[in-house]
Amino acid sequence: MDLFNNLAIGFATAGTFNNLLYCFIGVALGTLIGVLPGIGPLATIAMLLPATYKMADPTTALIMLAGIYYGAQYGGSTTAILVNLPGESSSVVTTLDGYQMARKGRAGPALAIAGIGSFFAGTVATFLLAAFAPPLAEIAFKFGPAEYFALMVLGLIAAVVLANGSVLKALAMVVLGLLLGMIGTDVNSGVARFSFDVPELSDGIEFVAVAMGMFGFAEIILNLEQKEKREVFTSKVTNLMPRWDDFKRAFPAILRGTGIGSVLGILPGGGAVLASFSSYAIEKKISKHPEEFGHGAIEGVAGPESANNAGAQTSFIPMLTLGIPTTPVMALMVAAMMIHNIQPGPQVMSSNPKLFWGLIVSMWIGNLMLLVLNLPLVGMWVKLLSVPYRVMYPAILLFCCIGAYSINNNVFDVFMTIPFAILGYIFKKLDCEPAPMLLGFVLGKLMEEYLRRAMTISRGDWSVFVTRPLSASLLAVAAVLLVIVFMPAIKKKRAEAFAGDD
Repeated sequence: MDLFNNLAIGFATAGTFNNLLYCFIGVALGTLIGVLPGIGPLATIAMLLPATYKMADPTTALIMLAGIYYGAQYGGSTTAILVNLPGESSSVVTTLDGYQMARKGRAGPALAIAGIGSFFAGTVATFLLAAFAPPLAEIAFKFGPAEYFALMVLGLIAAVVLANGSVLKALAMVVLGLLLGMIGTDVNSGVARFSFDVPELSDGIEFVAVAMGMFGFAEIILNLEQKEKREVFTSKVTNLMPRWDDFKRAFPAILRGTGIGSVLGILPGGGAVLASFSSYAIEKKISKHPEEFGHGAIEGVAGPESANNAGAQTSFIPMLTLGIPTTPVMALMVAAMMIHNIQPGPQVMSSNPKLFWGLIVSMWIGNLMLLVLNLPLVGMWVKLLSVPYRVMYPAILLFCCIGAYSINNNVFDVFMTIPFAILGYIFKKLDCEPAPMLLGFVLGKLMEEYLRRAMTISRGDWSVFVTRPLSASLLAVAAVLLVIVFMPAIKKKRAEAFAGDD
């Protein structure tokens, strides 16, 4: 009964004109950045984060930012199918079979199945979020500083384990993020750390400057290196309705993809990307016609597209209930909450139920809007693909600079994006994934705070982390994950898997 009462609160909050408007703006922007390769939800949310500071209601801000994230999962499939260019990283797998279907004149059914699968997965994931968030929040209230510290260690280790490429590189990126998070004034002693007598660094490095530099500007530099050649096989998409045989083959894949995405989305570092790759691998393995994969198998579109949308929405569960971001986008959502003086964690549900349930319900409403936006208006999105990147990137740069400046009205924050843009570009060239660094940067400050609290309560006794059962269990799981991923057989399989993805 409580669930229905809570959902009623959510519908009353999300159903206001203002929230519906910003939900629509969010999903429309998400679809747009998903369709246009080279921007991505991370850079867009970082760009719009300062704008949310002016919004009176934090619920409205979070509804819009969430819409951008899961909207990009929908939009990414359009370019993946029609242009063989994934607009979003989680749509990489969709190019394998979606593009082949378009070449055979079956772009319509491919887009329709992607849209239907995404809507179904998004709806299921929203209900899972509504059902499992309250019990998880109740458990979270039993966490002390030692448990929170151990949970964050587990989160960072999981992000390392699930990151692309070398484990050592991912570990190094996490450590770099933790070190960058230490820059600023020590909360306890009031002493400036690693500020090099630069007054602007006494408050630490601004999160938006790091995110825009590492993801926004670095992505622009990389895109400018590519030769701009886009071949759209289907300028006018017709026959959207899939055949009955398509439905029979796609529906089980949609169910499996939804299940895989719902589980993997909760894992730190997992999210939509891992879900879509895992779904494709499973569909190919259990298919009666594995030879069709890579040549236009509809299951290769239905499974991954359902998985990435489910994964995108269930990644909100740990962020809303524990206050722990599992992906870089969730780190930005945490930053948005902090901008509005909301402390992420289990207390959000009790202290601000309208925000909590309004955000959850808005996801279902947003998925409904996306179904309408993506299928009937597909022709409009196709036309946007003809916009040359050389026209788009100056506007993206301008908005990024305005966003970085408007957080503190400080030019220094704009200049800070430059070294991080160079770093992001170098890391991409060295195959160092920047996502673990961003998670380390966000969680670093929280980890230090909980570490100090635990040590203060235990009067300097380090055994507090292993004598408390829950804390000891979380640290043990983290240690086991790290040992497993360094095992020779696992390392070899990871190398083969990521080589295959490239």
